[in-house]
Amino acid sequence: MSDAFEVVTIGPARLFHGLANMPRLDLAAHRRCHSPLPRLSLRELVALAEEVDLRGRGGAAFPFARKLGAVTDAAVRRDTRPVVLINATEGEPASAKDKTLLARAPHLVLGGAALAAHALDASEIVIGVTDGGAAERSLLSAVGEAGIVPAVRVVNLPERFITGEGGALVRGVNGETPIPPGRKVRAAQSGVDGLPTLLSNAETFAQLAVLAELGAAGYRAVGTPAEPGTVLLTVTGPGRRRTVVETPAGLPLWEVLQHCGLDAGQGVMVGGYHGAWLAPDQAAAVAVSRQSMAEAGAALGAGIIVPLEEGTCPLGEVARVADYLAAESAGQCGPCHMGLPAIARSFSSLAAGHAGTGALAAIRQGSGIVRGRGACHHPDGTTRFLLSALDVFSDDVAAHAAKGGCGRPVRGLLPVPGEAGQDSGLRLTVDWSRCAGHGLCGHLVPDVVQLDVFGYPVLTESELPARLLPDALRAVEMCPALALGLSGTPSAVAPGRRASR
Repeated sequence: MSDAFEVVTIGPARLFHGLANMPRLDLAAHRRCHSPLPRLSLRELVALAEEVDLRGRGGAAFPFARKLGAVTDAAVRRDTRPVVLINATEGEPASAKDKTLLARAPHLVLGGAALAAHALDASEIVIGVTDGGAAERSLLSAVGEAGIVPAVRVVNLPERFITGEGGALVRGVNGETPIPPGRKVRAAQSGVDGLPTLLSNAETFAQLAVLAELGAAGYRAVGTPAEPGTVLLTVTGPGRRRTVVETPAGLPLWEVLQHCGLDAGQGVMVGGYHGAWLAPDQAAAVAVSRQSMAEAGAALGAGIIVPLEEGTCPLGEVARVADYLAAESAGQCGPCHMGLPAIARSFSSLAAGHAGTGALAAIRQGSGIVRGRGACHHPDGTTRFLLSALDVFSDDVAAHAAKGGCGRPVRGLLPVPGEAGQDSGLRLTVDWSRCAGHGLCGHLVPDVVQLDVFGYPVLTESELPARLLPDALRAVEMCPALALGLSGTPSAVAPGRRASR
């Protein structure tokens, strides 16, 4: 996707101050727009963060002052210097706020990180990125301009959903496979190179810089008493057009959508693919704050807002995301490796109108089984997203279960990385004069073959995703009755293999 995102500011600009007149603030422009940051001791920085209850903006909303304290305690106990780690990987497909900050206001992010590094006497600042585009180029240029002490290191990691998980990021920076560790290890205790590490995302460090620049009273001039300051949101509109909005905390969500020329549509996704859906009436009543979202059963998370337009099938849209999230598993525990693909298949069956109430029951049952049992929170976040969709789009669920569908196409409005060009151009076919209902194909390619009560295959009518083509070829070759085949025009057939029979 493009690195160019529209920027909108509601109320006084802080993080985006100066960007109304120029596309990017280089060091000279940054110094014209922002005052020099004070050199704060650790005690002063902790007190400042506590005074406004500064929270992390990467999704978990963990108190920043407590992170500072945990890192300090670990560093003192081990008699070592800590590391500051900026999470700018932004693995959520519908998020663009951190990339926008790095691309347009990189010195604000670096300034906040340097402020924390000086207070902690950190040995290094490390920045994890993924896209290699305009954001990374801007960041590297800013690092060269600023000459920050301590040293700054930029690490490029694979762009995957799970790369942004804290443990996965630390593993990637340390040269390991960037997947969540099998057991929870807090970065504050053992992070980069095994050292105590202050880990937070790019917006958090930019907010820290603004807080130090304005002071607690100035920072509190906007927002709510409980949640002062501004919030960055990524709002996705028609054609997957994304707008990054800086808004005061507490503003009604409908006003944010109105500023972006949008309405709530069929429902609004809040918090990303580990977030939740809000019905239109909920979206009309909720505000951009942690408390308001929690009361509505949602969470701001990483600040992702996606209203679903009319004219597309909600269940079909969510089924696409379910398939993507199942494929994004680290594959290191049963709930992810086995549970999420099974749930995704059931959701696809429900969306396709094939399995009626049985698919709905399988989704709910499977979600209950995997919840809280994963090596990381991927199963929990995924099932929360899917179950909230069943609740908000309950009328569509009933139509799909009873009538086989809602009559609307799936327009692909929710962003799913790499989806374009993934189809192989081929479909599975069955020669019914040969098929004896052995059921082997249903076990080899369960994503596209469901078995009926007699063991006969029920095929989806869509093209095979390229990633499933090897399994499909294996199923064709192993079919005991030689009844399974492939038809169509191949666009991603493995060399030397037959595409049809």
